[in-house]
Amino acid sequence: MILRKTYLCNKDVLFGLFFSFCIVFSGLAFAQGGDTKSNAGVNTAGSRPVFAKVGDATIYLDEYARFLQSEMRGKFYHGKPPEAELAVFQREIGQKIVDNLLRLQEARRMGLEPDHEAVNKQIEGYDTKYKDSEQWQNTREKLLPGLREKLETDSLLKVLEQKIRNVPEPSDAEVEAYFKANPGKFTEPERVKVSVILLKVEPSSSNDVWEAALEEGKDILKRLKGGADFGDLARIHSGDESAVRGGDMGYIHLGMLDEPVQKALDKIHPGEFTGAMRILQGIIMLRLEDRKNARLVSFESAKERAKGLLTRELAEKAWKDFPVSLRSKTEISVDESYYLPMPEKITDDKVEKTTN
Repeated sequence: MILRKTYLCNKDVLFGLFFSFCIVFSGLAFAQGGDTKSNAGVNTAGSRPVFAKVGDATIYLDEYARFLQSEMRGKFYHGKPPEAELAVFQREIGQKIVDNLLRLQEARRMGLEPDHEAVNKQIEGYDTKYKDSEQWQNTREKLLPGLREKLETDSLLKVLEQKIRNVPEPSDAEVEAYFKANPGKFTEPERVKVSVILLKVEPSSSNDVWEAALEEGKDILKRLKGGADFGDLARIHSGDESAVRGGDMGYIHLGMLDEPVQKALDKIHPGEFTGAMRILQGIIMLRLEDRKNARLVSFESAKERAKGLLTRELAEKAWKDFPVSLRSKTEISVDESYYLPMPEKITDDKVEKTTN
């Protein structure tokens, strides 16, 4: 338990070797190998505790701890998850570091290479960013090998991801089946065509000003119901940008209007008016011109979009399933004694196991 607390919770022990601005270089630290001398809290007996074995490769505890800290800083405020989430997060990162190593092993087996030109440009970017930093100039040569390896590792993973995501284009039959199975993605929502008159009122105005505007709205509404031309009154009284069009707002999807306004429109038929209502911008009244119900678009009109959505989903699935297939053919063991116990309310089936 003391060992676990030293490694997984003490930022100073984990990063004491480097200046604070160099912390960004961590991330896939397991690919670099760690400096065991800098981790006195773990390497007390001259040996290097092992977190996981992945095939013939080893992930050491200090490597996992650095990766965990890096992920914490990227996800949680103040760099530390809530206590109730820490045990789950430890296991998620344990799975992630194993999966990343599996991907790297497979990328190298496939003969893939990082984008060296892009890596060189990134290093040039660091040189430019820290050109006036004396610390950077003094430590650059010491940090550069580890930094380059980290950037090349990131690049290699990116090259691998692009390759795995490059799935075959789905057939027309597969696209049509996807279209039929996902009608919600290809349904145009209900639309309403409305005209509006807005009597603008500053939100901070007094109640007397608001009451006067409301009375003016009621008077305009009475005139409309008496046969006055909506467009003429909108051009004269409305402060909305649609006034130049006689209040015509065109077709609007459900959800684009304030909830009280939408509810008022839901109760009326084309040609009818809402009441005069108070909204943030002032007093508003609308006439419903037309209502178009939600409708499923034709397959022909949605074919290209359906193909794009299906292709992206297939690519996402291919990348997500990739480490699963690698795990199935790789011997993996993880020392879960370094994890905190799971909270009682969270069962193990909510956390994907690192081992097969």
